[in-house]
Amino acid sequence: MLAEKLQASLRRLRGKGVLNEADVDQALREVRLALLEADVNFKVAREFVARVRERAVGQEVLASLSPAQQVIKIVHEELTALMGGTVAALAQAARPPGVILLVGLQGSGKTTTAAKLARWLRRQGRRPLLVAADVYRPAAVRQLQVLGAQVEVPVHAPDGKQEPVPIVQEAVRMAGARGLDPVIVDTAGRLHVDEEMMAELAAMKAAVAPQEILLVVDAMTGQDAVNVAESFHKRLGLTGVILTKLDGDARGGAALSIRAVTGCPIKFVGVGEKLDALEPFHPNRMADRILGMGDVLTLIEKAQAAYGAEEAERLRKKLRTADFTLEDFLEQLKQVRKLGPLDQILGMIPGLGGLRQVKDLEFDEKELVYAEAIINSMTPEERRRPEIIDGSRRRRIARGSGTSVQEVNRLLKQFEQTRKMFRQLGQMEKGFRKGRLPRFPFLG
Repeated sequence: MLAEKLQASLRRLRGKGVLNEADVDQALREVRLALLEADVNFKVAREFVARVRERAVGQEVLASLSPAQQVIKIVHEELTALMGGTVAALAQAARPPGVILLVGLQGSGKTTTAAKLARWLRRQGRRPLLVAADVYRPAAVRQLQVLGAQVEVPVHAPDGKQEPVPIVQEAVRMAGARGLDPVIVDTAGRLHVDEEMMAELAAMKAAVAPQEILLVVDAMTGQDAVNVAESFHKRLGLTGVILTKLDGDARGGAALSIRAVTGCPIKFVGVGEKLDALEPFHPNRMADRILGMGDVLTLIEKAQAAYGAEEAERLRKKLRTADFTLEDFLEQLKQVRKLGPLDQILGMIPGLGGLRQVKDLEFDEKELVYAEAIINSMTPEERRRPEIIDGSRRRRIARGSGTSVQEVNRLLKQFEQTRKMFRQLGQMEKGFRKGRLPRFPFLG
């Protein structure tokens, strides 16, 4: 993965007192290779490395930073600038309803993304309307209707054999009459860019004058995603991009190349299959994740959305004090599952995402049931003081929960690993309050 390769490249600068040309060149050769392997556009990778080198060569290390951290600071700033620098907000119509056209190739995830965007806007207090304008795939119309019901957003679907442009025009009139805003249009896709598709989209643009034309593109296609974005932008004048499948084993090239090649900002990213797995794109936070610095702000936002402010504050206190029992552990497992996949959540915690021991913390539904049964088979004293659970107690707990001693041992090991990480977080927070920069494991 791009993050791992970049971190490995920058690790080689450890222990240097001054950044000279040889040190920087060696590290940046590996950075450039990592970018190219991640399918970053060749020209973008070359210019990125040149900018970092210009800033890094000959700089004296600041008193508060190690040499490696100085280079990381430069790389972080350049990564952030490369991806757009600031958050690109959705445009709003001067006179509602506004129109958002979602365009892209088949298989990019347009229909699901339309529902995700509608849900996100609804949570912002808006009243969106979904429009099924893909008349060539009946399954797409039905899919959008099902997804619209799930996110509690109305869907305007074609009546009979209507053409796409009249469907959208009718939807805009209906939205205006009902006070709905914006109108999110799920357009038809093709297996590849063709003139017929582009002509239809251009006619739709001329008919309803959308405030946003967002290209939905699969991040896992790498440089191909950039090529698709160029084609759509030349013909339609894109206002932004939504990257899907950014949670998968993506090479990362699309996120780093699209803005530089097309000038179109990335406005949202899809980070999972669920309908709540859509996030506004923050270039600085993405740079944090790439460099292994975590993404605490997004984690806090997820916690507040899942629990509310009070629950999020309780979770923060648990993380800070590490004063929790096995009962708390079980409750936290249930709550953390609301935030999304555990590996993604841990990746947002500075320095923890790449730790080997966190890989043992993933629970599926069946394991969670077993964990609850094991903890419920313990005495109140054992839950408060797990260190007293010896061999005979473990056998009794296994019998009582219908599990094995090995499963009891595994749960207790996971609990201890979690408690250890929480202690590390508490120490990290104290360091922040005292004005110290955190030490990241990959820097040594």
